[in-house]
Amino acid sequence: MVEKLKKEEKVSVKAIDRAIRCSPQKLNIVATMIRGMGVSRAISELSFSKRRVATHVKKVLLSAIANAENNHSLDVDRLYVAEAYVGKSMVMKRYKPMAKGRAGHVQKPFSNLTVVVREQEEKA
Repeated sequence: MVEKLKKEEKVSVKAIDRAIRCSPQKLNIVATMIRGMGVSRAISELSFSKRRVATHVKKVLLSAIANAENNHSLDVDRLYVAEAYVGKSMVMKRYKPMAKGRAGHVQKPFSNLTVVVREQEEKA
């Protein structure tokens, strides 16, 4: 009899935050900063970042870590940020009064953030 070898599937755990009050371009700068990093290093980078949106990204990352630990029993020390991507959400449209009775259009964008963490393979 021929036995089929079972491939060990990589478990990926994600956390999503919707409607973050920040433009996707600004949020993507912070998301690319932590992409591919180890979890502990990413948390320290976000803690000392000067960008306002870094606090939102840190909360989503901590949520993904908690999901991995509690729901999938993964080792927290071996986790890394596999993916961090940003998407557009709604846009609030407002008007700003201008001179001579005109109105200027103001758009206030929102964005979505998804952080995916995986466990690193053991090095032989």
